[in-house]
This record gives sequence, C-alpha cells and structure tokens, in this order.
Amino acid sequence: MTDKTMSQLHLHPVTGACGVEISGVSLATLNNETFSDIYQAFLDCGVVFLRDQDISLDDLVSFGQRFGELEVHPIVDGMENAPEITKVLKPAGESASFGTGWHSDNTFFEKPSKGSVLYGKTIPPYGGDTVFANQYLAYERLSDGLKQKLETMNAVHSAGEAYTVAGTQDKYDKKTAITYTWDDSIMDEVVHPVVITHPETGRKALYVNDMFTLRFEGMTKAESQPLLDYLYAHATKPEFCCRFRWSPNAIAFWDNRAVQHYAVDDYQDFERLMYRVTINGDKPA
Repeated sequence: MTDKTMSQLHLHPVTGACGVEISGVSLATLNNETFSDIYQAFLDCGVVFLRDQDISLDDLVSFGQRFGELEVHPIVDGMENAPEITKVLKPAGESASFGTGWHSDNTFFEKPSKGSVLYGKTIPPYGGDTVFANQYLAYERLSDGLKQKLETMNAVHSAGEAYTVAGTQDKYDKKTAITYTWDDSIMDEVVHPVVITHPETGRKALYVNDMFTLRFEGMTKAESQPLLDYLYAHATKPEFCCRFRWSPNAIAFWDNRAVQHYAVDDYQDFERLMYRVTINGDKPA
C-alpha cells in the first residue's frame, strides 16, 4: 500500500508488512462513512494508528462499540465504574509486566477477542513501543508442504501458564498497578485450528502464539515444542512486522485474527498510562 486518501482520511503505511497511520480524522466527531473507511483499513492493514485524539473515556468506549460488543475480562480487573476499560498503568521505576511477550489477545477464550483499542495518555520520552506481526504473511511464507500439514492440525490454548508465572501473585493480591482476579477458567484448555480463515477477509492466517498456545492437539508438550518454537520464531520475523512509537493521545487498534503484538519493556524509569477496550469475537474457523 502507498500513501493515499480515502474520503477525508489520509492513509500512511507504516511498513510493507502491516500497519497504517491515518490522519485527518477526529474520533470525537466520527460519522458512519468515515468509520466505514477506518474499518476497511483495519481489515486491510491489521493494525491502525491515530494520533492527537484528545478524547474522553466515554468516547473510547463508544469507538470500541462500533467494532462490536465490548468484553469484560474475566481475569484482568477493569475500572471500578467502567469494567470494560482496562487501565494499563506502568509506574515509574518498575518493569512492564502486561503484554510483554508475543501473543494474540485472549486466544484461551472459546471465542477469542476480535480486536483491541489502546489509548495512550502518559507516554515516556522514549521506549514503550508496541510491535505487531502480520499472521497472514506468516502463513503465506511457509512452504506448501508445511501449510498442508498445519491446515489439518489444531492447538491447545490456555491462560494457565501466562497467568500463574512468577510475580503474578502480587496482582491477585491487589498489590500492583494492574490487578487480577482469580477465575477457575484460567486453567481451562480450549482447542483452535493452527491455521484459521478470517471471517471477513477470507484470508488464511497462522494462529499459534508463545503466550497462550500449550501444545498441538493429540500430542505431548515435548513432542509439540520443536515445531511450535519454529512457528513462533517464523511468525514474528522482522519482515512481517511494524513498530509503533507512541505519543500522547495516540490510539492503536488491531485485528486479533490477523496480527500478533508485543509490548516492549524498555522504559523502566518512566511512567506510562494507557486505557484499553477489547471487542468480543467468534470461535475461529
């Protein structure tokens, strides 16, 4: 994609792999025609970035609801008066501990998230970027033989490892900036295809991630790990990625069915405050 204009929007591709930055729009005064164009960019590019959006949290919720029904996360605590909003605060002097690994949001759900909207308010002077990887390309660049094999396979996903690693107990004890509530579903396992077909674009995408995928269905973890390790490394190759440098009042929203993302932890000295809403999805096919 090259820079182009769509209605009153100006679209600026971030890399050749994925991501587009849109200018010429205000979410506070968004009409249906403009949202339709934004949604098309979301489908085409996997992740969309908007800067200089000085909006309220109510506006953030309203924008997220244009994509679909918003989730209330069963584990990560939402805001007291707005449980569909996650306050993503990383205090100065601490390491980041939320989203700091390659993943697609909530693939341990029976119906994983359709997408997420992240709004940046307090941004460090440097660091704290978010990286995205195009999973259409990850699938398309596999050999024909491996594609054929993977299309017959399913994988087991769970929150059981990601939400019980060292350091998470303080989150359950409400001692951290981002807190968790224990839910027995954390240990549940769900099965999804290794290759999914996007329900709106019809394109095939690789659908395993290092954070939530445990093993292949019908195989042990030890048997699964060599191929999973290969797929994790392949899926996040630099040539499949774009990297977003945040600025105050910037917004990123991404298609969970088409991209993975990674929150870079390289700003320990600085505070960062974001707000996130997540959109309910459907069972992958």
